Amino acid sequence: MATVAPASFVKEELPPPLTATSPPPSLFDGTTRLYVSYICPYAQRTWIARNYKGVQEQIKLVALDLGDRPAWYKEKLYPENKTPALEHNNEVKGESLDLIKYIDAHFEGPALLPDDPAKQTFAEELLAYCDSFNKAMFSVLRSKGDDISDAVAALDKLEESLSNFEDGPFFLGRDFSLVDIAYAPFIERLQIYLSDLSNYDITKDRPRLNSWLEELNKTEAYTATKWDSQELLTAAKKKIGIA
Repeated sequence: MATVAPASFVKEELPPPLTATSPPPSLFDGTTRLYVSYICPYAQRTWIARNYKGVQEQIKLVALDLGDRPAWYKEKLYPENKTPALEHNNEVKGESLDLIKYIDAHFEGPALLPDDPAKQTFAEELLAYCDSFNKAMFSVLRSKGDDISDAVAALDKLEESLSNFEDGPFFLGRDFSLVDIAYAPFIERLQIYLSDLSNYDITKDRPRLNSWLEELNKTEAYTATKWDSQELLTAAKKKIGIA
C-alpha cells in the first residue's frame, strides 16, 4: 500500500466539558457524537483517530467532566458511564480499541491499517499487548514511583517491537496506524509519571522509542489532543493520594 497522507488537519475550538448541570444534546437526532474526557487516555485514542481521518465535521466532539458528570449520560446514553462513547446511527458504542477500529472502518479518510498481511498480524499482536502495557504504566502510580520494573520491561518490549519494520519510525513502519494511536496516550503519560516520580527518562538507551516520539509529536492529529502535562500529573497524583 502506498503511503497515504493524513487528511488535512482542521484546528478546532474545543467545547467546554459538560457537567452535572449541563443539559444533554439532542440525543439520537442523527448527529454523530464522540463523548470524551480531555484527560482520559482511552478517550484520547478515539479523538486521535477522528482527527487523523479528518472527520471533525462528521463526528462532533462532546467533552464531559468526569468529576462532575451529567446524570443523563448514564441514564439516557451510555450505561457504562465512562469515556469514550460514540453515538452513531442511533446506536452507542464504547471501548476505545473497538472504537478506533470502528472509526477507521466506517468513516472516510486515510486507512489506519496497511494492506500488508505481515503488518496486520503484527498489529493485532501489539493491540493485544496494550492492556499489559497499560497495567505496567499504572503499576508506577500504585507504587508511587518506587517500583518501575514492570514499566521498564514494557518499554523495552516496545523498543524491540519498533525494530520489526525498517521502512519507517512507527510500529508498522512508514505508516501511522491504529497501533500508534492505541499506545500514544499511555506512553505520553508514562513518560510524565516516570520523569516526575522516579526521575527516569524513557528514551534513554531506546533510540527507536525516541524516534517514534519525535515523529508522533509532528503528527497534528495527536498533538491537538495532548493535554497539559502538569494537569495530567496532578490528576494522577490525586488518584494515588500524593499531595
